[in-house]
Amino acid sequence: MANIQSAKKRIRQTAKRTEDNRRYKAAARTYVKKARQLIASGDMAAAEEAVQTACSTLDKAARKHVLHPGNASRRKGRLMAALAAAKTAAAE
Repeated sequence: MANIQSAKKRIRQTAKRTEDNRRYKAAARTYVKKARQLIASGDMAAAEEAVQTACSTLDKAARKHVLHPGNASRRKGRLMAALAAAKTAAAE
């Protein structure tokens, strides 16, 4: 356990940051999962909306430095590709 005041403060700050980061990361995972489920179900209107929300959440997590910007971009790209593939499959 830390004895020095500054180390104790650092522990408090880290705990707070970890909690905030966990919130952003969990939200991103949840919205991506919902979007993938809607894409798989074939409900394109709801899936488009869910993908938009997921992309927005991923962007926010990247902006807060919870996720690496490249990681967020890759996840968004994969979501968009899955949505586009599902749209083409539904059109045929």
